[in-house]
Amino acid sequence: MKKTFLTLSLLFVSALPGFAAAADVEAKSVWARGTVPAQMMSGVFMELGSKGGGTLVGASTPVAEEAEVHEMRLEGGVMKMRAAPRLALPAGKTVTLKPGGYHIMLMGLKQQLKAGDSIPVTLTIEGPDKKVESVTVNAEVRALNDVGGSGHDHQHMH
Repeated sequence: MKKTFLTLSLLFVSALPGFAAAADVEAKSVWARGTVPAQMMSGVFMELGSKGGGTLVGASTPVAEEAEVHEMRLEGGVMKMRAAPRLALPAGKTVTLKPGGYHIMLMGLKQQLKAGDSIPVTLTIEGPDKKVESVTVNAEVRALNDVGGSGHDHQHMH
């Protein structure tokens, strides 16, 4: 498997000079599921960690009209999916967004997602001090039938 190290940009606005970011977040193995022509939805998956703790409170991308954090869970023998407005990122622990679990749902795709492409996804993180920061990561688009894997891409957000 090809290892790709992706770039990341941190967009944090604060009125206080020298103020530290609300959460020291690291994203690993960031990828999006490819689509067929005219498909309107897809998912983005990754491993998220935060040294200081925080909460994932939103997402956006220019390739879709909407991006939401969703969770899938088995209830009464039926798999159900629903929006998750907040996803805790406990300090020092990794939270995995994966097929069949938590993920970022892209709705109203504006283009086909083709394997090998890369798409920007902006994550909105609320720190333990309630300050909000936006972090943009690049998701590698993988084949439609890809179920994940153990990629080693790392994107550090300080």
